[in-house]
Amino acid sequence: MATDAPPPARTGAQLPSTEKFVEMQESTEFGELRSSYRSFAFPLTVGFIFWYLLYVLLSNYAGDFMGTKLFGNVNVALVLGLAQFLTTFLIAWWYSRHAAAQLDPKAEAIKSRMEGGA
Repeated sequence: MATDAPPPARTGAQLPSTEKFVEMQESTEFGELRSSYRSFAFPLTVGFIFWYLLYVLLSNYAGDFMGTKLFGNVNVALVLGLAQFLTTFLIAWWYSRHAAAQLDPKAEAIKSRMEGGA
């Protein structure tokens, strides 16, 4: 998709060489950043996929249970379905807080060191 927007202005920061990128990728600092990300994102992703598949399987194979009325016209399926939305937003909020506190400062330090040449 073509746009008429000009390319971003150069800020004077020199782009690092390929060797510097490889060196940073192999550094302990970068490894800690990746580890911090993975140790948060992977378990939550697996947990949410399990939770989602549980809901789908219960909907398909446990119709009587899912149709159990809790109060009024509200049944188990509706409550679990709404809980899917709630957990999605909670995970996004939790990840945002984790990234701001743990990932972004480390990534910014790496970025400024790479762009500044320090």
